[in-house]
Order: sequence, then C-alpha cells, then structure tokens
Amino acid sequence: MPRISRRTLLTGLGAGALAAATGCTAARRPAPATADGPAGGASPSPTPVPSVTVNAATGPVVVPGAPMRVVVLDTDVLDSALTLGITPVGAALPARDTRYPEYWPTSRTAGIRLVGPAGSPDLPTVRALRPDLILSNQTRDGDRYEQLREIAPTVLTQTAGAPWKADFQLHAQALNREAAAAAFAGAYQKHAGQVAQALAAAKLSGRKVSLVRFVEGGGIRLFGRQSFPGTVLADAQVGRPDAQNVDQSDTEIPPDQLAKADGDLLLYATYGDPELSGANAALASPGWQALGAVKGHRAFPVDDQLWFQGIGYTGANYVLDELQRFLGA
Repeated sequence: MPRISRRTLLTGLGAGALAAATGCTAARRPAPATADGPAGGASPSPTPVPSVTVNAATGPVVVPGAPMRVVVLDTDVLDSALTLGITPVGAALPARDTRYPEYWPTSRTAGIRLVGPAGSPDLPTVRALRPDLILSNQTRDGDRYEQLREIAPTVLTQTAGAPWKADFQLHAQALNREAAAAAFAGAYQKHAGQVAQALAAAKLSGRKVSLVRFVEGGGIRLFGRQSFPGTVLADAQVGRPDAQNVDQSDTEIPPDQLAKADGDLLLYATYGDPELSGANAALASPGWQALGAVKGHRAFPVDDQLWFQGIGYTGANYVLDELQRFLGA
C-alpha cells in the first residue's frame, strides 16, 4: 500500500478511536455556562468527573478524572498522550533531540513547552505549567518521584520500551481515555496482521531484519526482541538475525564485530551527532561495506525518533508502514 494511503488509513483509525473516547468524556463534562447561568437550564452544580485511582509502578495514585494540563517526561508518554487526543502542556525530550518527532504534524506539537531533557527535567519549569497530571517511568524519573508528586499526581510505569502496550493501557487509564485505547489497540493488531499477510503473500516472511542504532555516548547497538521496534517486527511475524533473535532489549558491539549487524534487510538510525556516535566511522568502514545487506543495497537509514523513540501505537503503526515498504510487499 502506498505510504500516503497508509497515513490516510491511520488518520481514519485515529479519528474513530478518538470519537470513542471523547464521546464518553464529553458526556461527563459540565455544559458551558451562559450569562444567565449554566447552559440549557442545567443544574447549577454539575456533577464533576470523579477522580480515578491507577496502579502505577510506585503503587496506587489518585489522579483527576479528566486531566487537562498534562506534562509528559519521556517519548513513550508523549506518543500515548498525543495518540489519545491530549496535547501535553509540557514535555521532555532525550538530551540529543532538539525537535519533537516529525511523525507528528507540527500542528500537534507546536504548543508543547519543552521542560528539559528526559531524565533531568527542569522542575521549576514543570511547576510553572501548573500540571494536573505528570506521566513518566521509573527508569527516567524514579529518583525524583517525590519531587514530582509534590507538583502534581505522578504516574510512573516501571520502564519504557518492550512493555509499551501494557504501559499504554495505564496511560489511558490515567488520562481517562480507556475506550480510545481499546480502539487503537485493536486497529494496530489488525494492521500488524495485514502486514504479516502481505509479507507472506509476497514470500517475504522468511527475511531477517536487522536493527542497528548508533548512539552518542552509547556505541553501536543491536536491538533484540525485547525492545519497542523488536516487538513491532514480531507482531508483523518478521524474522531476526541470530545475534538479535534474543530476549533482551539491545547489546553494544565493538566496531570489529559489525558482521553481527548483517541481515536480509538492515535498518539503522543515529541518535545524536553522527561523528560522536560512531555512525560516520562505521558506515565508511570495510566491515560495514562487507555486509551482505550493504552490498545488496538492502541497508537503509530510518528516523531514530520514530523507530527507536516512537514508543506507542501511533509510532508502531508508522513503523509497520515503513517496514512493509522497505521489504517491498
């Protein structure tokens, strides 16, 4: 399916899912007031949306029933909030990123205040935004949880990455968007099944896809099954090279072991500066040029903010879209 058609499809799926959520939410929100009092002669004391208790990684957390000013402190919760129709008032990005992910239109991200790097947000900036809910994970913000909860109710998952589907359900509960979450989860599973069927029909299911990331300060990393992109590839029933067909998130390899990065299809991304991450040196090296995927013109750069940081259902749908295109199905 052409890329534009897939994007159009995803937009339609998103609209349907959001309709499922906003219909429920709007029914519980008070009617707008007029000069003569509440609209339509409604009761002067409309029933407020009740608070919700969610079971976060830190234990039960009571959150507002209809949070409106949400701050997100990692890329997974950014995807969750935007997917569920809530534009955060503030967000943290990984330290080497200077822009919001481009798989989201700027109309969705233009009004979001940057509150500092993920893992080290500026707490006075967060406080100044007057959030009524903060979302993150313990890996990033477990050591400042007490400070965050003094600002607003704070919901942390244990980590980000491989458990993104379960984490999304917790985010949806905290955001009062559970109906939309169910719709998005179902649409994604259908999409993954369609991609798997297309690959099987094209006799491409046996192709092994390699995932490589050059990380400034973190070397050359091969991504296994227990990672966000690894789970998406598994949902599409795509195979992995032996070195990456492991139940872990990622492993760092030295430049002299680049042979482990080979695959029938090789997808690579760079986080940070291409020189400082080692990407430039690796791509120019004899070891890289000797890879079968490189010699066969089956090695392609991908967007790091989508493939490795787009941890959520919108990011995952676009990854499926690009995977099918790269494999030629």
